[in-house]
Amino acid sequence: MARILLVEDDPALARGLATSLKSAGHTVDIAEDGETALIAARSEEFALITLDLGLPDISGIEILRRLRREGNTTPILILTARDAIEDRVEGLDLGADDYLLKPFEPSELEARIRALLRRAQGVASPIINVGLLEVDPARATATVAGRDLELRRREWAMLERLVAHVGKVVSKDRLASEIFGYDEAVAPNAVELYVARLRRKLGDNGPEIRTIRGLGYMLMTS
Repeated sequence: MARILLVEDDPALARGLATSLKSAGHTVDIAEDGETALIAARSEEFALITLDLGLPDISGIEILRRLRREGNTTPILILTARDAIEDRVEGLDLGADDYLLKPFEPSELEARIRALLRRAQGVASPIINVGLLEVDPARATATVAGRDLELRRREWAMLERLVAHVGKVVSKDRLASEIFGYDEAVAPNAVELYVARLRRKLGDNGPEIRTIRGLGYMLMTS
C-alpha cells in the first residue's frame, strides 16, 4: 500500500509493528534512533512516517521540528507512551498529522495510517475508479469489471502508487522505493517484472500501464 518509515528505538516493538504493517501490505523501513531517522527521511521518499518521541539521541519532537522547518511535508503519525496533553499539543502545533498513545491495537494503527494516506492523496472517498478498475485503499482490494484482482503485496503497492498519480508519469526509481525497502537487494529488472505482472492481472479490461521510455510508467485514464 505505501512505504512507511517506522522510527522506534525498542527493537522488539519495532519488529512487531513492522510485521503487522507488512501483513497489511506496506513496505516498512525501521530507524532505531533519531540520526538514522533524519538521514532516511531526507534521502528517501516515504508516504508516511511513524515517530516515537522517546528516542536515545534526538527527541522525536526535535526530529519533527527539523523536518517541518526543512519543508518536509510527509505525513507524520506520533506513536508514544507520553500522555501529557502538553506533549500532544506541542507535537500537533509543530506539524504532526496525528497522535496515537501506546499501547494501541494494530487495527487502530492501520486505520489511522489509511486515513492519513487518503488525506495526503486528497481522496475524499476511499473508492478510486479508473475506467473499469475500482480500487478500495481502505480494504486493500481492487476489481476490474467486477473481477477481483489477486494482488501480492508489492503488486498492490505498485498499483496504489500508479493510481495515486493516474495520468502522470511515475519514475522507475520512485516505484522501486515504494515497493522495496532500502535494506532490500533489488534486481536491475525488478520493477519491469512487477509492471509486467500487474499488466497481466489488469487484463484487457483494465487501464493501460504505458511505458514512457527514459522516464517511467503512466496509468492511462482511457
